[in-house]
Amino acid sequence: MTWLTWRQFRLPALSVFAALAVIGLVLGITGPELVGRTNFSDQDTMFGGTILVLYLLPAVIGVFWGVPLITRELESGTHSLVWNQTVTRKRWLATKLGIGLLTAMVAAGLLGWAVSWWASPIDALAAAQTDHGMLSRIAPVVFGARGIVPIGYAAFALALGVAVGMLVKRTVAAMAVTLVALAAVLLVVPNFVRPYLIPPVQLTVPIVSEEITNITGDNTGTVREIGVRNPPGAWVLANETLDPAGNVAEPLPDFVQSCMPKPGGGPVPSRGDAENCMAQLGQHGYQQHLTYQPGSRFWPLQWLELALFLAMTALLTWFCFRRVRHLS
Repeated sequence: MTWLTWRQFRLPALSVFAALAVIGLVLGITGPELVGRTNFSDQDTMFGGTILVLYLLPAVIGVFWGVPLITRELESGTHSLVWNQTVTRKRWLATKLGIGLLTAMVAAGLLGWAVSWWASPIDALAAAQTDHGMLSRIAPVVFGARGIVPIGYAAFALALGVAVGMLVKRTVAAMAVTLVALAAVLLVVPNFVRPYLIPPVQLTVPIVSEEITNITGDNTGTVREIGVRNPPGAWVLANETLDPAGNVAEPLPDFVQSCMPKPGGGPVPSRGDAENCMAQLGQHGYQQHLTYQPGSRFWPLQWLELALFLAMTALLTWFCFRRVRHLS
């Protein structure tokens, strides 16, 4: 059974590993050139590309590995031939899932390690920055393309593809459902689950002109909010102005609305003049409240999210073993 499963699975698996070998070669050649640099502006395309590849890998695994692993046999009827011999349904499914999950986790682990190694000089510089626009490795879009969480994504994607395939029993339809469901999970977890796996840090700081990093208004010229310097390497969930009573001030009070001109109302003041004007907030008892996950929590959050996705993988695997008893 193991030999048969590998023969059915080897072409898509070898295709992915061949692509990973090419990616690894490119990373291995270009990675040493990044060491010791302090400007990575010419690496934006490569940086974004590595993130994209690590998010595409679970999609490829779920859609092109997980779904056909079951639906191909259900559509052709070969599963009945296997079950009528000495192979039980549970052994049939366990072999397929075992080989698929192990291969998927190895592929994601290798790619995640290679990209994390390549990007380590960039991540180290981003961890020391506060307001220069660099994404730290704990930032949502980067976090999923670093460390060990890609292993959990890959395992979950494969189990999801198998589970959907067993329910839908049609390859193309199951591929579409798997892709949509996987995308939904990968959007929901970073935005609504990950921020609270560990309670975020709450910090209130005074408003002074040197710490103001941005002033945001609407199309009417009303100043809605300001931002202050973020902690280095942190994932900031909220950067809000509090009034003296401790309530979020939005929009900001009238006495700072003249700091920025209305549309067509005159020249825009210099950055320093605008920041000095907005610093009146601090003199009136206003403070800035930060809610964030510090960069030091990168690895605890990685382990917690990996555990979450492995738990969801186990739940899907349990469902698959329940479902296989009702397949005909």
